[in-house]
Amino acid sequence: MNMIVNDTTAKRPANAPATATVRSAAPVGRAPRKPAFWSKLGAAFAMFRNKKSITGLSILGFFVLVAIFADVLAPYSPTKVDNTARFQPPSAEHWLGTTHIGEDVLSQVIHGTRGVIVVGFLAAIIATVIAIVVGVLSGYLRGWRSEGLSALTNVFLVIPGIPLIIIVASMFEDPPLILVAGVLGLIGWAWGARVLRAQTMSLRSRDFVQAARANGEPLRRIITVEMLPNLMALIAASFVGTVTAAIIGLTTLSYIGIIPVTTYNWGTILNWASAQGAFRQGQWWWFLPPGLCIAAIGVALSLINFGIDEYVNPRLRSAGERARAMKKKGMNVNDTVTVVRTSTQTQETP
Repeated sequence: MNMIVNDTTAKRPANAPATATVRSAAPVGRAPRKPAFWSKLGAAFAMFRNKKSITGLSILGFFVLVAIFADVLAPYSPTKVDNTARFQPPSAEHWLGTTHIGEDVLSQVIHGTRGVIVVGFLAAIIATVIAIVVGVLSGYLRGWRSEGLSALTNVFLVIPGIPLIIIVASMFEDPPLILVAGVLGLIGWAWGARVLRAQTMSLRSRDFVQAARANGEPLRRIITVEMLPNLMALIAASFVGTVTAAIIGLTTLSYIGIIPVTTYNWGTILNWASAQGAFRQGQWWWFLPPGLCIAAIGVALSLINFGIDEYVNPRLRSAGERARAMKKKGMNVNDTVTVVRTSTQTQETP
């Protein structure tokens, strides 16, 4: 701190006090910078750092790796027929048994993972992009443009998805999975858009958005730099929910025979097992593995969603932090009795 004394003794009248001015020098160095976009983005993905999200991402990552390296991991071709091993239970040669014509079930499950992952993620990407564009714009804009985008969202909310996919698939002899993913994405964005619209309407009146508008920032920068990092938790939750809905939709359509059985995924395996009476004859090795895979990827996506919800919801986040702190101290989380620590030393009163 620098002290600058301005003594006016020569000019002041008699018996007048001397005057002094004390000034604090400005700190040497650069002024604090505003957090960059990438630092905001990294902070927005902190929702994936809790145990639930990490566990879900680990399971999901396992299925993604299986889908990528399916040709290497599968012991046989999914269409290879072994006439000497029909309806064979699990063995050293066929770990998950064989089908009614001797096809290896493990190879079919591994190759079926690729179709499930591709359709789930492609449909989620399409739906999430549309939800961001429509939801954020309808929440930030005002007037007839906002109301028009909101009305479009309401229309897609009530469109029945499964009948629409059946109609579209009936137009093709062998509908590709990309087409199925596109239809699932086009009918699955409305819910996420509604949630993003509501949150964007809350953000547009915040101080940092108003300051950006006052500085003359363009619309694209306000949305991408100021708003999207604050919406990443909701965007991630919408993405995960769309992946779950797309996988369930794909397996359902495959099981009921809308998607050709020549396109391998877990639903087509269940379709073949049901058609050949595997459920009635107790051939569990045919229908149980794909069913467990559907359940496992559903659990993984649910754990990711729970982790995001725990991060977004302040009450759940504080409860989780309190529970972890109690576990570190060796206290029972489910104990309803509050432990009161008393001091061993007493203070004498004067």
